[in-house]
Amino acid sequence: MAKKAPTRDIDESAVHVSDKKSVAVGVPAVLHALQISVEQMGVARSARTLLRVNQKDGFDCPGCAWPEEDKRHIAEFCENGAKAVAEEATVRRVDPAFFAAHSVAELAEHDDWWLGQQGRLTHPMILDDGATHYRPASWDEALGVVADALRSLDDPNEAIFYTSGRTSNEAAFLYQLLVRGLGTNNLPDCSNMCHESSGTALVETIGIGKGTVSLDDIHSADLLIVAGQNPGTNHPRMLSALEKAKNNGARIIAVNPLPEAGLLRFQNPQTPAGVLLGGTPIADDFVQIRLGGDQALFQALGKHLLEVDEASGSVLDTPFIERYTTGFEAYREAMRGVEWTELEQASGIPVAELHRLGELVRTSSSTIVCWAMGLTQHRHSVPTLRDVVNLLLLQGNLGRPGAGLCPVRGHSNVQGDRTMGIYEKPHEGFLEALDAEFDFLAPRAHGYDTVEAIRAMRDGRARVFMAMGGNFVSAAPDTEVTEAALRTVDLTVQVSTKLNRSHAVPGRCAVILPTLGRTDRDRRGGGEQRVTVEDSMSAVHASRGRLAPPSDDLLSEPAIIARLCALIFADVADSPNVPVADWAALEEDYRLIRSHISRVVPGFDGFEERIAKGRTFVLPNGPRDDRTFATPDGLAHFTANALQYPHIPEGRLLLQTLRSHDQYNTTIYGKDDRYRGVHGGRRVVFVNADDLAAHGLAEGDLVDLVSEWTGPDGRVEERRAPRYRTIAYDTPRGNAAAYYPETNVLVPLDSVAEGSGTPTSKSVVVRLEPVRA
Repeated sequence: MAKKAPTRDIDESAVHVSDKKSVAVGVPAVLHALQISVEQMGVARSARTLLRVNQKDGFDCPGCAWPEEDKRHIAEFCENGAKAVAEEATVRRVDPAFFAAHSVAELAEHDDWWLGQQGRLTHPMILDDGATHYRPASWDEALGVVADALRSLDDPNEAIFYTSGRTSNEAAFLYQLLVRGLGTNNLPDCSNMCHESSGTALVETIGIGKGTVSLDDIHSADLLIVAGQNPGTNHPRMLSALEKAKNNGARIIAVNPLPEAGLLRFQNPQTPAGVLLGGTPIADDFVQIRLGGDQALFQALGKHLLEVDEASGSVLDTPFIERYTTGFEAYREAMRGVEWTELEQASGIPVAELHRLGELVRTSSSTIVCWAMGLTQHRHSVPTLRDVVNLLLLQGNLGRPGAGLCPVRGHSNVQGDRTMGIYEKPHEGFLEALDAEFDFLAPRAHGYDTVEAIRAMRDGRARVFMAMGGNFVSAAPDTEVTEAALRTVDLTVQVSTKLNRSHAVPGRCAVILPTLGRTDRDRRGGGEQRVTVEDSMSAVHASRGRLAPPSDDLLSEPAIIARLCALIFADVADSPNVPVADWAALEEDYRLIRSHISRVVPGFDGFEERIAKGRTFVLPNGPRDDRTFATPDGLAHFTANALQYPHIPEGRLLLQTLRSHDQYNTTIYGKDDRYRGVHGGRRVVFVNADDLAAHGLAEGDLVDLVSEWTGPDGRVEERRAPRYRTIAYDTPRGNAAAYYPETNVLVPLDSVAEGSGTPTSKSVVVRLEPVRA
């Protein structure tokens, strides 16, 4: 039997610590996944649902974006994927009676875990101006409130439209059409807070903001560098690909401030060796980098290759460099000017070790670099990633088997949403195709990204905020500023499957539009509909839910957007700036949406046929397919980047925010982080034992985390996260770590990566302030 929702928040006084793990997955992961699945769904529903995850005739996992092989296992999901499915397919319900029993003020007092555990939303809800509780509404009333608010704006740029990475291609395409039909490009999304630095660096250097590898490349690589990433928790199915690479002879270098169990040893529960023989060691080399020291590491690796080539030759791929790249000489001169002693200081890695690692790169026949948030959420993330590209260009590690760039995306369609046009800075070619398809003129001026959207609300420049999925309040930086900004707008609109913190931080009025999830059957127009997603390696496939929806009173995301378009654009159909479409038909038949996509978005020709019968197709990728680069000069660009790294003030630590194992993005599945040995709570901070001693602290002491940041006006700003329990942990001196979203309060809104605007959640200067009894 499924368990009822909890009645209390996490009791942080009950947290306790055990030894951290040195192996990931295995039987414990299977048992934990089944435990949570049964608690949320019950036994029969769990079996029926999990066997459909990531299957060709089933639904795409609502968790991460790691791709599947063409041949699927009967259990094609990981522990955290099972948790994600259980959270969505739960039998718990948040209905009108729940909202009648709980005021908005009461909901705001609960933690993220409690809110998320209450269950699926079942009815449209409205919070009237001055009201204390949400009330139920019909779809006509709820959508009418939204449409009236958008039509009444003095300027379309007074509206902000956020998108979560779970949104399907069909919904994302219609959503951006709605927004551009209104006359704005205010389309911030979750990419702004995670891989925006990747996209910025890759577009500048290779002309496309995506990775250049396939699963086959991972399997056949000679050397894999996995940097700033914890696949055992964040992308567990990636471990199977790394295991296959190891079995094929690959060497793996793990680069991270914390030793993570998933990169030490993997017990594959689907193989006898994983279950009975202790599993597979994953990382051959663990490089314990200082926070923010990754640029120094990749510069050191490139410098080593250049120096050895100058001494003996035959290291660089000179024909590739001469034919396909530009900027090599400037890069080489820049590396000559960097001192090895500074590279050691910045990275925390001894010079001799840097040379040893450089030799591993030099002798590799094909190299892939994989990375995630550990590289993208620093002030200097964009130059760091440009130096990753520099390293691979030196040996021609683009556009050939077993080699390339692999930014590992988070949410399951975050890359697809960007492909569909969810971007505040759209490309002219996309807009021209959109204009031609829908007979209107889309706006050209750039819109707000996530940080600028928060500033706009804070400063009174925005009146309506709408979110297509996600939990904006808990995902965004500078929590107190974000919450205050949202409360100033006239209307907040949340399209959601489940209750979350954003529903408890409304504008003066608020609307909740409950929607179908990936697991839900979507019947419209007399038949079952399917949607599509794009994974982290540019492969597109269909997803079709199989479960009866939580309520008969739910609409899908495409249906919600199509109805809004009909309401908003019906009275102004003759305007030259309004897209022309049969909105009612698009609501009933998603094939028509895909038909529009096929004529607007490159690579989607024959869309419907290419997803038939569970097929997957891969989008064009110039650097991968034929070494073509959509840069202004058609060449891949070496770049000369000044070395940057954090300088930590005396008596302070540099904090990174990260996930626990019982968590995916802002969704908290449980109270434990068993790989790191944390049980029963989340308000803990991992600190080097010598740093604890230097601060006069012992393990288990309670401290407030106080961030310090010098703002543009020169004043030092402080932000506080209270009552954290210290844990002595294997992390570099001067570095610390704690879980988000609780620590997002410490991340200053204006502290962002240069060039991408990504919040610097991995570079937060803090002091530990003891809590006095």
